[in-house]
Amino acid sequence: MKVFLADDEIVVREGIRESFPWDDTPYTLVGEAPDGEMALPIIRDTNPDIVITDIKMPFMDGIELCRVLKAQMPWIGIIVLSGYDEFEYARQCIQLGVREYLLKPINAEELRAVLDKVSAQLDTERKMLEHAVNLRARMEGDGKFVREKLIGALFSDDATENDAPNVLKQLHSMGTAIESPFYSVVDAAFEQTQEGQAAAAALAESSGGIVHSSASRKGTRLLVLGKSQEEAEERAYAFANSLTRELERAGCGMIRVGIGDIVDRPDEILKSFKAARHMRHLLAEKTDEKPLILGVREMGEMADDRKIPAVINEAKLYMTEHFTDPNLMLQDVAKAVNMSHSRFSTVFSQQNGQTFTEYLLSLRLNKAKELLKGTTLKASAVALESGYNDAHYFSYIFKKNTGLTPLEYRAQYQNEQV
Repeated sequence: MKVFLADDEIVVREGIRESFPWDDTPYTLVGEAPDGEMALPIIRDTNPDIVITDIKMPFMDGIELCRVLKAQMPWIGIIVLSGYDEFEYARQCIQLGVREYLLKPINAEELRAVLDKVSAQLDTERKMLEHAVNLRARMEGDGKFVREKLIGALFSDDATENDAPNVLKQLHSMGTAIESPFYSVVDAAFEQTQEGQAAAAALAESSGGIVHSSASRKGTRLLVLGKSQEEAEERAYAFANSLTRELERAGCGMIRVGIGDIVDRPDEILKSFKAARHMRHLLAEKTDEKPLILGVREMGEMADDRKIPAVINEAKLYMTEHFTDPNLMLQDVAKAVNMSHSRFSTVFSQQNGQTFTEYLLSLRLNKAKELLKGTTLKASAVALESGYNDAHYFSYIFKKNTGLTPLEYRAQYQNEQV
């Protein structure tokens, strides 16, 4: 399972990073950040299973980070760290669905026990949700139960725009309220359809009512709810990325996901679905085996083959000019190219072949190698010049990606030059 760490104390981050035996466990540390504001875009980009976060952090604290994750990515397991043994913090964490609440300082054994516990909870819940979906399907005989049939009616080839309000009323009478200020439809197709449908339905179930699924002949269709246009778009892209991960985990191949318009009326849900289906059909023509996601907002850009590459080139140029700033974040680059955070993350990774985080890392590591080869700067100075204000984290990242510490890399280069 992938783990992300957010804590403003360098000593704490370093302790968890260096003292925990990551290589000897089923966990991978995919990133870290000193506050929630910096953490959030990296979490969207790295798609972790578990987030470990401190409570007290500047800019965006752990409580607010938990609120955002619960609203947009509720399937992530959250572990909270705190040096404040106060009931109020624990109460707020419980209300936000936090899995575990630990007091600092913690040791490797305690962290391993908590990670194992949360990991087991997530695995059990996934299996239970998939089992529940399969059980309900068997009880119905045709693989669909009433609620799913009604949701599916929104996406039927025979549906009309006038059907949606009535369908929503029927769902409401059954205890499933999906009235929302904004909607978006996600249409996914994949191989190993039955296994994938169960995984998709389980993920939707874990969303806490912000995503609703309906099986289709080639995959699954999902209705995403949002309180604002921005929230609906963020959720749609975030869910699409998490969906591809779950489908891959279920053994599915040829994953193609289309995202429709963000609409503000029930009678426009059908319009969003048709757009999502069209996006998915466009992706079906591609032979790549890797998962592909395409939103309707890219449709016009796709018609002009130069536009999306131009936007990505603009983003890469911006990153080249600013990567030495330790505070450079995904949202800064997304804003520079006028995209929402999750949409930019998705488009960038698919067009560039690397996620935003991976590309930023490559820029910084290349700069560090250049400085180690061509200057006598100390490793701490190289870290700063490369975009890292934490020299220990820089050394950790450098060795993780090159197999050598910065000083070992410099010594090896100098020996090769002799």
